[in-house]
Amino acid sequence: MKATKSRAVRLTSLTEDVASVPEDAPFRARLHFLFAQIEREFEQLYLENQNCEYQEHHNEDRSGNPIFLTVQEKLEIATSSKETLVPQDQRSAAGGVISSQASSLALATPPIQTQDEVGASFLAAASSTHKSLKAKLSSATGGSKAKASNKIKAQTSRIVSSFKAPTVVSTVVREFGGHKDGIWQVAAKAGQPIIGTASADHTACIWGVESARCLLQYQGHLGSVNSIKFHQQRDLVLTGSGDGTAHIWQAAVNWEVPKKGHSSEEELDDSDEQVEDRDRVDTLRTPLCEFSGPGGHLSVVVAADWLSSMDQIITGSWDRTAILWDVETGQPLQPLTGHDHELTHVSAHPTQRLVVTASRDTTFRLWDFREAIPAVSVFQGHTETVTSSVFARDDKVVSGSDDRTIKVWELRNMRSALATIRTDSSVNRLAVSSGGIIAIPHDNRQIRLFDLNGQRVARLPRTSRQGHRRMVSSVVWAEEPLLDCDLFSCGFDRRVFGWSIVLPKDN
Repeated sequence: MKATKSRAVRLTSLTEDVASVPEDAPFRARLHFLFAQIEREFEQLYLENQNCEYQEHHNEDRSGNPIFLTVQEKLEIATSSKETLVPQDQRSAAGGVISSQASSLALATPPIQTQDEVGASFLAAASSTHKSLKAKLSSATGGSKAKASNKIKAQTSRIVSSFKAPTVVSTVVREFGGHKDGIWQVAAKAGQPIIGTASADHTACIWGVESARCLLQYQGHLGSVNSIKFHQQRDLVLTGSGDGTAHIWQAAVNWEVPKKGHSSEEELDDSDEQVEDRDRVDTLRTPLCEFSGPGGHLSVVVAADWLSSMDQIITGSWDRTAILWDVETGQPLQPLTGHDHELTHVSAHPTQRLVVTASRDTTFRLWDFREAIPAVSVFQGHTETVTSSVFARDDKVVSGSDDRTIKVWELRNMRSALATIRTDSSVNRLAVSSGGIIAIPHDNRQIRLFDLNGQRVARLPRTSRQGHRRMVSSVVWAEEPLLDCDLFSCGFDRRVFGWSIVLPKDN
């Protein structure tokens, strides 16, 4: 009954307080006032419950009956016991010294606290205890969570590592430099340790792989040399140029490289002459055969290649045509028309009379010369310029494009690609090894390796000390390793790099 009456009194006081709020007060101010009143009422209810329910067994009287103390009495005793620890010579706020008699008087008379002050101190103590327990629990659970996450990460890394492919070892073992402008294409000679380069500086060079020096420089073109290809059996080279012509010239190189060592005083006297001989580069200006004139191209010859019989060549031009030429007479045999835009690349099959031509019209075409009337098939699938298309093993064709994709096609199915490789940069003149590894040169200076199924094999390292510094324009595989060089790459940093690549099965 008493509790009910006290609650009624408090509620009445609450309504009176609410009624005392001015009606014209701001809405937010009125809300703050109401919530403050509600909070005060809850604090008073809480203290009453504590006084009624939480009593502790403090001591026994002389007859053995238990004595119970309320929470308020316990707080008063705790306060008095705390004050007994204050030194007697403690100075007051005014700077005076408290006497022992005053101290004892202060100890004998405990401080009188109001009910609100007792509730506030009790709430503060409960709040601090709750915070300390929460901190301990959070630290314990946080530690356990961290341990669990670390354990899961370790297990996941072990699982992922079990699925990882073996590492491909790739390093630069040769570097060739000497061109005065960017290099468009690099070619390797089967059976001989030499490579060829076609450059925008109007020259083509033959390099010795072992010495990394230029053995022969061809200066017969009047424009940028855009492509270079070796004859399979003879020491002949085919180049296409921005002057609208294609040339075949003799690649007779001088293998005698002067040695650096000296064995007599006469050799020491002739050392300056030997240095000049070593730095001197043989030059050639006259081709064996030039493909131009009536029936020839009307614009830049962007690419040229030998057919498998080696008695014919194929050239592609910015005039949107490709032309089949006879090597012996130098006359055009047949023009190949059909592309809607400039050609970007031509490539011939190594053993069959098949040719693919790539164009800026987003397509590439397969030309079959095995019959009297050549058949043509159009491959559509790219969305931008097709920059290169080459033959691969098992009757497949691999095409690269400025749309940042590489597609693997089957010759018998031109409707859809067998595999699509998506990259982050435009693709230039790619190459496929006899083992089915695609080397992909990019505009962003990277070289990536994939297999014919579209699975990534490796990315060749590129740092400030090795790798290209500008666009990689072309790559070529050596059919047999040339002095530890398995792959050659060239770019517009005027450099050619020879790479040693050890695939997992070779490891």
